[in-house]
Amino acid sequence: MSKEKVCLIINPISGTESKRFLPEEFASSFDQTKYDVFIRITGYAGHATEIAKEAVKQNYKFVITAGGDGTVNEVAKELINTDTILGIIPFGSGNGLARDLNIPLDASKAINIIRDGNIRTIDYGSANDHIFFCTCGVGFDAFISDKFADVKKRGPLGYVRNIVEGVIEFKPEKYKIIHDEGEIVEKAFLVTCANASQYGNEAYIAPDADMEDGKMNVSILNPLNPNEIPQTTFQLFTKNIDKNSKMTSLLSSRVRIIRE
Repeated sequence: MSKEKVCLIINPISGTESKRFLPEEFASSFDQTKYDVFIRITGYAGHATEIAKEAVKQNYKFVITAGGDGTVNEVAKELINTDTILGIIPFGSGNGLARDLNIPLDASKAINIIRDGNIRTIDYGSANDHIFFCTCGVGFDAFISDKFADVKKRGPLGYVRNIVEGVIEFKPEKYKIIHDEGEIVEKAFLVTCANASQYGNEAYIAPDADMEDGKMNVSILNPLNPNEIPQTTFQLFTKNIDKNSKMTSLLSSRVRIIRE
């Protein structure tokens, strides 16, 4: 009987925690009589995608990511509509998808879930031919993501610092949002299409989002004045952002966003 193949893809620069222990612990967690375990280290942007694509061609049973949401996205998009199963060991700054799937942030516990075969089928979104699994948006969250991509020191504090600085720089714009039931034209602080409920770090932009309902939750937050920022931030981290008077929420299978 042939053994099933498992590939662990490690992003060495994601997050802030050391991953030196991971290869040995991961390999020792699988029965070597049943599985062939291969470990790959990424060396550049897009490398994880290349590894995942090759793993699918070679009929790997599992491809596991050890990194953040960016690494997960690179890998997961290559596994869509294949028989290869994605696994996540969270090692990112936000770990939005892992948190939404209730995957423990402790590496050993995450490995146990993978080994025990807890499998779910989830939705994904596509924006301008780019696949995403958590959130995708325009406005302030896209502005912050772009700034954060250039930050060398990762972690929640760096993310919060970028948010505070970004509020001063960012200027809201007007958008036309076309959805299943019509269209809205709004000047917005942000428009976020959410497959998962959060950005990461337990910041919930769409608390009711369901990754298995075939729908996208669309959150439209109108412009804020400086005095409203603390309350809005608090609501993000307490799953109450949908109760903000400046928030409009939609549920739609297709969304088109046009900058006016």
